[in-house]
Amino acid sequence: MLGIEKLSKYWSTDMAIDLGTANTLVFVKDQGIVLNEPSVVAIIEDKGKKSVLAVGDEAKTMLGRTPGNISAVRPLRDGVIADFVVTEEMIKHFIKKVHKRKAFANPRILICVPTGSTPVERKAIQDSALAAGARKVQLIEEPIAAAIGAGLPISEATGSMVVDIGGGTTEIAVMSLGGVVYANSLRVAGDAMDQGIITYMRKQFNLLVGDASAEKIKKEIGTAIPTSGNTYLMKGRDIRSGTPKEIALKEEDTAEALKPVLSQILAGIKDALENTPPELSADLVDMGLVLTGGGALLKNIDKLISKETGLPVQIAEDPLSCVAFGCGKALDEEQTFSTLLLGEG
Repeated sequence: MLGIEKLSKYWSTDMAIDLGTANTLVFVKDQGIVLNEPSVVAIIEDKGKKSVLAVGDEAKTMLGRTPGNISAVRPLRDGVIADFVVTEEMIKHFIKKVHKRKAFANPRILICVPTGSTPVERKAIQDSALAAGARKVQLIEEPIAAAIGAGLPISEATGSMVVDIGGGTTEIAVMSLGGVVYANSLRVAGDAMDQGIITYMRKQFNLLVGDASAEKIKKEIGTAIPTSGNTYLMKGRDIRSGTPKEIALKEEDTAEALKPVLSQILAGIKDALENTPPELSADLVDMGLVLTGGGALLKNIDKLISKETGLPVQIAEDPLSCVAFGCGKALDEEQTFSTLLLGEG
């Protein structure tokens, strides 16, 4: 009779998870990306007992709109777990959704983690996945997965540089010969951009807007370098009168709002270049760097980085899915990338 370990191989599908602060993507072997949902969980409290009401897309629509007994939360902050129990429930939900059944959903899982995450934070991610039903859990650092997903020649004797701007962290890494020469994780990225817009709107226009509205501004008219006179009508609450108010927002406004965050990202990129060995620096003059993650979609961010560093800057073909694809490729080709995988649960 087959044991549970052997049985699980027949009934479960190995998966790679890009467990992001903003979105979670799941890559399944031989199927590609099968799930892309917000990393949001709605919790309902009834007679002092808390339970999960909704996860992902359904839960995100509840952010900022819930009654007193329901709270919509993002269990990951700055790329790491802020709420262990809720994260476990979220991973469990996504595993079940991918498998479309409860029984025998016992997969091998590879999860991306920020380079700056501590051993304690990494163990929390592994423990969450194991508690959610995984039979084996391995980790891979986000910039490595991003580089694999972007098709960079990281195993060759040449320098490759990737900047992955996610929701909670910006991962910067220089790689060569299948290893990481330099890596840094900045806890400023897409969420910090949204907060920058909220702060600017409050100071400049006395207008109070929420996270969802700030994200919409960033996507609709956000830019690193203003190049057009486009405007965007934004509604919010006037801080002084407390009544609804509408203003016309310009590209120049968003560039000004995003400037502090972009300056930190640029400083991180320059630090990486200063700490890169001369021979690899010479490679980067020709190769340049590749941008991945949702932040790579910010208008003109590639032009700003190129202008400030003097390097050619490319945006990956599918920046939002790049890390998940790279994670999936590392899962499929475990022997090739075995030295880059961390730990085992």
